[in-house]
Amino acid sequence: MSTARQGPLLLGVRHHGPGSARAVRAALDAARPAAVLIEGPPEGDALLDLAADPGMRPPVALLAHAADDPGRAAFWPLADFSPEWVAIRWAQEAGVPVRFMDLPAAHSLAAAGEPDADRAEPDAVRLDPLAVLAETAGYDDPERWWEDVVEHRGTGGAGDAGEEALGAFEALGEAMAALRETYGDGGHRRDLVREAYMRQRMRAARREFGDGYAVVCGAWHVPALRAKTTVAADRALLTGLAKVKVETTWVPWTHRRLARAGGYGAGITSPGWYAHLFSARDRPVERWLTKVAGLLREEDRQVSSAHVIEAVRLAETLAAMRGRPLPGLTETLEAVRAVMCDGSDVPLALIEDRLVVGDVLGEVPDAAPVVPLQRDLTRQQRSLRLKAEAQERELELDLRKDTDAAKSLLLHRLQLLGIGWGTPTTSRSSTGTFRETWRLRWEPELSVRVAEAGIWGTTVLAAATARAEADAAGAEELGEITALAERCLLAGLSEALPAVLRALADRAALDTDVARLAKALPALARSLRYGDVRGTDATALGAVAAGLAERICVALPPACAAGLDADAAAELRGHIDGVHTAVGLLADAGDGLRERWSAVLRTLAGRDTVPGAIRGRAARLLLDDGRLEAEETARLMGLALSPAASPADAAGWIEGFAGGSSGGGTLLVHDDRLLGLIDSWLVGVPERAFTDVLPLLRRTFGAYEAGVKRTLGELVRRGPAASAGAARTTGPAPEGFAPDLDPVRADAVTELVRMLLASPDGVAAA
Repeated sequence: MSTARQGPLLLGVRHHGPGSARAVRAALDAARPAAVLIEGPPEGDALLDLAADPGMRPPVALLAHAADDPGRAAFWPLADFSPEWVAIRWAQEAGVPVRFMDLPAAHSLAAAGEPDADRAEPDAVRLDPLAVLAETAGYDDPERWWEDVVEHRGTGGAGDAGEEALGAFEALGEAMAALRETYGDGGHRRDLVREAYMRQRMRAARREFGDGYAVVCGAWHVPALRAKTTVAADRALLTGLAKVKVETTWVPWTHRRLARAGGYGAGITSPGWYAHLFSARDRPVERWLTKVAGLLREEDRQVSSAHVIEAVRLAETLAAMRGRPLPGLTETLEAVRAVMCDGSDVPLALIEDRLVVGDVLGEVPDAAPVVPLQRDLTRQQRSLRLKAEAQERELELDLRKDTDAAKSLLLHRLQLLGIGWGTPTTSRSSTGTFRETWRLRWEPELSVRVAEAGIWGTTVLAAATARAEADAAGAEELGEITALAERCLLAGLSEALPAVLRALADRAALDTDVARLAKALPALARSLRYGDVRGTDATALGAVAAGLAERICVALPPACAAGLDADAAAELRGHIDGVHTAVGLLADAGDGLRERWSAVLRTLAGRDTVPGAIRGRAARLLLDDGRLEAEETARLMGLALSPAASPADAAGWIEGFAGGSSGGGTLLVHDDRLLGLIDSWLVGVPERAFTDVLPLLRRTFGAYEAGVKRTLGELVRRGPAASAGAARTTGPAPEGFAPDLDPVRADAVTELVRMLLASPDGVAAA
């Protein structure tokens, strides 16, 4: 180390700054310290050797979490261009000790839950040092100032020589000292405690190495580390700090999570751009614009070498006009927009997302300590070839294939554990139950979720089973347990299913709310399908679902006759639809279940104390199932629309019968008698009542397709008769219909109809 310099070498850096990173290496090469202290938790010292492992590829993060509460965690991210990472690797290559020197995570995590852990004095302001320095230099953008004085000048703005780099650090330290003298230290107790601990670590290093050691820390802390303080004063700040037991490891990180937009306090706006500046020291602008051209070509945009050359010239011209030493990110993006994107911001947004920020995901060697659950998850990811990637992608699964079925089970089990690596989404290629589509994206925070889930078991299967059983025991509502049963079947948790079903049966026996019972049944009925697709035994679930359906059949009629208001009737009508679909799936699970349900619908359709919306819906469901004759349907409609009925109740009956996406419009098109009843009722509604029921009618008929509405309009315009036969022989025909059959036109399609109706052996069906 230079003899002219007194005391340890303090290198104040900007976290994740490539210019600072290069300057740190140059300064360390020139000074050759006997040891290096890095801003970071001392619990990570035992893991520093892994930084030299060939399997370690930044960006990575040091993760520390409370041993008894993995959800209480903190990350210390590092990228290739982070000065701290460069210092670690330099020390390992030079064979000198390297250690972390910040406040232990045991204290910072213990204080994380305290409301005053980071309190400040009332008048204290946490300022942005770079913003103040940039404004002092006449810049309105701190990022542009930093690029000009550091990133574009190799090492701190004074070339690549070691002494020049050391001089740049001295100048930056003096600037920070002036800022702290002018604005104070911010009054934040946590910063003061951290700096007191750093000074303690520096005293320990001085006893071991003399002054021949270096410190790499945030530039803001340099004046505090140089300050003359007593051991007693620092100990006073550190006395009585809370403490927890901590576990640490390395985890993969992403460039996107280094971005300030992700909420990271020390984040930067353009991690992808900074990574490029750090790796491409020769002609960075030309190389960057070549990357941009390659990305645009992948997106099928016509970009040639001439575009790249012209963009470079424009970027350099803009930089010269603005007095900048080299084109920065602002100039390069403006050149890209003008030359390669034809002035459009759409492809430019893609460039900013993929290159300026980026989705680079780091890698951690297998030797890094992990919880057993993480090790099992990694093993399954490799065996199933499910690579954890930072960029979002879709995964299409065919559950008839063993490998795809295993992938589905893994993703569902992780979801149950709260590890949201995959999100189910609608399949674009098929609607069959044997198809699944997932949207996958691995976020660094999922490592914490895995550590949290480790309390449930050492393997994904065991942990998911234990978690499901615990959730079933703690569930308070029937709907929670039915949803859990469905998730257990999706995840193939056969061992957890008995406990879930016991909880389901117990809760269903005690629940007297028919709405909750009706809401729970469809999920159970859907779950029965998974036994066929996934090979899961769902027999016990079918028995529970059938018993639940029986209870609904008994309790539903009294519940519908209890003077429901319009909103409650609409909600219960939706539950009836769900139960009707569920009964269709459960018809084989209980003897006579479909018949008993049909009897319930007949009761609802014929009881005048039931709200009109429910009566109309029950009649429609019976009609669709072929359990209600057309004559009886017309009779029920006539009663519902009689002058004795209130207009609001009659309008509700129409909405229940013909509303929604149930094909009610098509039914009215082909049954002029029903349409005539509605038309006759409508023209007889008193004016005041008509105003009240109009919104409901608009909602009912407005949901029909355009062609159906047009045809209904034609039918109403000519006045539908009481019977379909009379209607078809009077008045002008609506669009698409003729008064009589045209034999010539009918014969022209006979052969096509025969082909459509032909059986596989070529013989037309009867």
